[in-house]
Amino acid sequence: MQPTTIYLPTETQNKLEKICQEKGKTVAEVIQEIVINQIENQPKKLPKSMGMGASGRGDLSSKVDELLWTEK
Repeated sequence: MQPTTIYLPTETQNKLEKICQEKGKTVAEVIQEIVINQIENQPKKLPKSMGMGASGRGDLSSKVDELLWTEK
């Protein structure tokens, strides 16, 4: 592990210490849990192109020849 220094507002520090007392954990342990949880639960961003060509049809791949090669 690598040591890191953070600065917290007094009110946040007080809340953090209260959480530590309730959980019976050190400040470092609680901060590590919070940071890891935040990183692991970040929503994965989809490419902006996702859904751009949505046709609303679920049968396109099974009817590709019919849809592309029939004249209308």
